[in-house]
Amino acid sequence: MFSKSYSGALEVVVVGIAPGEMLLETIEAAIKEHGIQNGAVVSGIGTLKVARMHHIEHDHFPPDDRIFIIEKPLEVSSISGIIANGKPHLHMTVGFRDEWSIAGHLEPGSEVLYLAEAVILRFDALKLDRHFDAERRISLLGEGH
Repeated sequence: MFSKSYSGALEVVVVGIAPGEMLLETIEAAIKEHGIQNGAVVSGIGTLKVARMHHIEHDHFPPDDRIFIIEKPLEVSSISGIIANGKPHLHMTVGFRDEWSIAGHLEPGSEVLYLAEAVILRFDALKLDRHFDAERRISLLGEGH
């Protein structure tokens, strides 16, 4: 387990994403534009024309991810995750009408339909990074430099 507390100043960055823009790529651009090294995406909503995500296929190591693409008008009910050393690890939940919802790891290539909005909390004084666990072949959150 990795656990670290933070009681310093926070900065809030609000990101508005327009029709036709790519969801993850735009959030990554905002992270870069604002020089955010460590933080969290604490809120995200919107609509998508195309969703590109992945989820895990089994419960043993190493993980096996399956990328899936949904090309339907989707409501994004949540986007959240950690930004460590400038790199976001984000998950989202989307729904199609009143028929179904699905969640997964947000991948590049998710296109915004009407709009999307995200809120990022920046806490750069808390140094985070992901470190590769060679035994399990996964990257785990830990202390940064």
